[in-house]
Amino acid sequence: MLEALPDHPAIKAILAWNNPALTDAKFEFDELTLTVPREQIRAAAETLRQAGYNFFEDMTAVDWFPTTPRFQLSYHLLSHAFKERIRLRTLVDEADAAIDSITTIWPAANYYEREVFDLFGIHFDSHPDLRRIMMPDDWKGHPLRKDYPVEGYR
Repeated sequence: MLEALPDHPAIKAILAWNNPALTDAKFEFDELTLTVPREQIRAAAETLRQAGYNFFEDMTAVDWFPTTPRFQLSYHLLSHAFKERIRLRTLVDEADAAIDSITTIWPAANYYEREVFDLFGIHFDSHPDLRRIMMPDDWKGHPLRKDYPVEGYR
C-alpha cells in the first residue's frame, strides 16, 4: 500500500517522524486511513498538523465488542493546502481504556473527546475538562458500548 503512494504528504510525514509507528495504511473510497499505536496519537497528530493537515474536523469511536482491542478511535483531519481529508486511527483496549488528549494540538477536539468519554467510557489523559457532556452526571454506564443494556441499568 505505501509503495503505491510514495509522495503522499501524510505518509511521508509519518514515515519521516517515526517509521515503525505507522502500523497500517489504507486508501479506500478516495480517503487515506493511517493507523498508529495509541501511545503515539499525540505525536502523530502534531506531525500531521505540521505537515499541512491544519483543520481538525471531528473524531468518533467504534466499539468492536467482543473483539480485542475493543475500541477504535478515528480522527478526521483536513488539509486546505492539499484539498484532502485523512483519517488517523488508533485502537484502545478495554482493560486500559485511556489515551492522550489532542486538545493541546487542536482545541476543537475538546467536545469530541468529552462525547467519546461520556458515551464509550474512554478516558483522555491531560484533557482540560473531562466530564460528561450528553448524559446526566449521575448516569451509570456508557450507552454506546455494545454490551450496554437496551433499557439501561435499573
